[in-house]
Amino acid sequence: MDKVFMILTSADKEVHKEVSFMYAPNALKHKWMDQVRVILWGPTERLAVEDPEFQAQIKKLVEQGVEVYACKACSDSYGVSERLISLDLDIKVKYVGTMVTEMLKEGWHQLSF
Repeated sequence: MDKVFMILTSADKEVHKEVSFMYAPNALKHKWMDQVRVILWGPTERLAVEDPEFQAQIKKLVEQGVEVYACKACSDSYGVSERLISLDLDIKVKYVGTMVTEMLKEGWHQLSF
């Protein structure tokens, strides 16, 4: 089973609109990958709570079968954890360090944006 997780750290909306948010659903749609996870990490978490267009893109990813996570340690440091949870976008806010380590050990592919 081919799996990929994508760590999104860039606060540049264009990077996500033109690259990461295009790849994630297409990887599922075209069966390039069997499972796709997106992890919002750092600046993208603040972008997620502040930008309605970014929120709409996340909602679309989830609707297309992409699992979306946010790093709780980072969102706590930015003071946005509760806001991320309240967005009702099915973003799983959790400590992701162990999850990332486990995915790497299990042979998941990784992309970073």
